[in-house]
Amino acid sequence: MRTTVAVIGGGYGGISTAKALDEDTDVVLVEPRETFVHHIAALRALTDPQWTDRLFFGYDHLLRRGRVLRDRAERVDGTSIRLASGSMLDADYVVLATGSEYPFPAKTGVTDSAVAKTKYEATRHALAGSNRVLLLGAGPVALELAGEIKAAWPDKGVTVVATSADIVPGDYPDEFRTELRHQLDTLDVELILGTGLREQPSSEPGEAKTFTATLDSNGQVTADIWFRCFGGAPTTDYLAGELATARRADGRLEVTADLRLPGQQRIFAIGDITATPEAKQASAAMAHADVVADNIRALINGGETRTPYEPGPPGIVLPLGPNGGATYAPGWQNHVDADTAAQIARRAADRNDPLIAMDILDAETTAQIKGIDLMTGDIAALFDGCVRRSV
Repeated sequence: MRTTVAVIGGGYGGISTAKALDEDTDVVLVEPRETFVHHIAALRALTDPQWTDRLFFGYDHLLRRGRVLRDRAERVDGTSIRLASGSMLDADYVVLATGSEYPFPAKTGVTDSAVAKTKYEATRHALAGSNRVLLLGAGPVALELAGEIKAAWPDKGVTVVATSADIVPGDYPDEFRTELRHQLDTLDVELILGTGLREQPSSEPGEAKTFTATLDSNGQVTADIWFRCFGGAPTTDYLAGELATARRADGRLEVTADLRLPGQQRIFAIGDITATPEAKQASAAMAHADVVADNIRALINGGETRTPYEPGPPGIVLPLGPNGGATYAPGWQNHVDADTAAQIARRAADRNDPLIAMDILDAETTAQIKGIDLMTGDIAALFDGCVRRSV
């Protein structure tokens, strides 16, 4: 008999785990949506109608042997899973990959792709008719959204307001932020940092309605539409029994070095829901998936887990529209082929760019890495033409 692995959640980590174990085990991927949503491209889907359909990949094209169960885990207290449909799912191993919630438009907030597309289209219409845009938050989502808006509508006024003292919190060099600030200034994006709004605008996020908001610093900002670009929350409220003890106050789960829940031999957790010390990015979730798949194979073969997860150095690819942005990539030379490395170094030398010595890559390189296609090619490769019905 083959081993059954239940993967709870079909985001970046979930699909990568399911794909990696599809040939070796009976994979059951539990996911309430009928399509995978490529959230990395979500902000462009708001501003460019040609990108809306590119967000969605049918789960029917993910697995050759395993199956996708369109359902939601209501309670997990071991290797038995109670589903929202009332059914029970028993597995030999469980991988928790339920990710996090985040305000629209960075995440859709709905399970039906048709509803999500309608939501993007309606909000795009509202945004297109607005002259002044307010973005709350100064992290990657806010800055990327500012870049996408400016790429689509260069004359729109975009203001970023955040309580943080600087943009892009995290362990990144000041020179990286300086480069982004320079590009944002060139795009005429206004930054108001170190203060917040005294109260939420009278309109809902994404609603076209002119308002004037008062800042904690006593200034005012007027806009026609606004978006919240902060406030992600991990989805772990379905855990019960002993498993719930792994949940921290912030909702994230403590995990061991091999990404198991403490005291659990067959329960793993990956992605945004983990308390691993790193930025919660799709790349981290997919790296978690590789480790977990390797460790489950080792356990199936009668051994012990052999691959600990080691977070990489802090890094980020932050596009500002298709052609702008900057990348901080420590040791980037080790992650590209020799010809690409030489091309990047030659371009930096031609421009006498001192940032390359600090592992900061320019806008052109950022566009090539992410900005132009927003990694849709990498995701499409996972959905490689397998045709298997989800149930």
